Amino acid sequence: MSSTSDSRPDRREPLALASLLLVQAVAAVFFVGDALADLLVDPLAPESLFEGLVAVALILGVVFSGWQLRRTLEHMQAQARALDTARGALAEVVGRQFTAWGLTPAERDVGLLALKGLDVAEIAAIRGAAAGTVRAQLTRIYAKAGVSGRAQFAAWFVEDLLDQGVTGAQGPARGWW
Repeated sequence: MSSTSDSRPDRREPLALASLLLVQAVAAVFFVGDALADLLVDPLAPESLFEGLVAVALILGVVFSGWQLRRTLEHMQAQARALDTARGALAEVVGRQFTAWGLTPAERDVGLLALKGLDVAEIAAIRGAAAGTVRAQLTRIYAKAGVSGRAQFAAWFVEDLLDQGVTGAQGPARGWW
């Protein structure tokens, strides 16, 4: 998992809204100028009145699009802040729990890589260790955590996040599996 691609919000929606806003603004300027020129020549002509209405509608469209673009950008910033907060909170929870379990520095590294979803071979390659060593470290980590495998190890941390998201609910006691 790459943190750079995960942390960049999707920019297509605001870019599309900004493009639409630009097209509307150019059209509004054209129609306002054309409507003013026609109104000076014949203020009561149906074509002049229609162009005036179109110009007003385009100006309202530009205002609405600008407002929508601003809301979208604010929403994206709020989501990015929430994601950064959640990442930091999870990292703190994992770090505190690894300390509480008394994991060695090597076990901490292996545990983090396992939580990220890497398999034994990938962890061994990253750490420059034998696959058997990584398996033994994972076995010690699971024993210290009081779980029987990788899924329960990951669930240990997810359970905390899910319990905090449910208002007024008490999560099941540890070791329910």
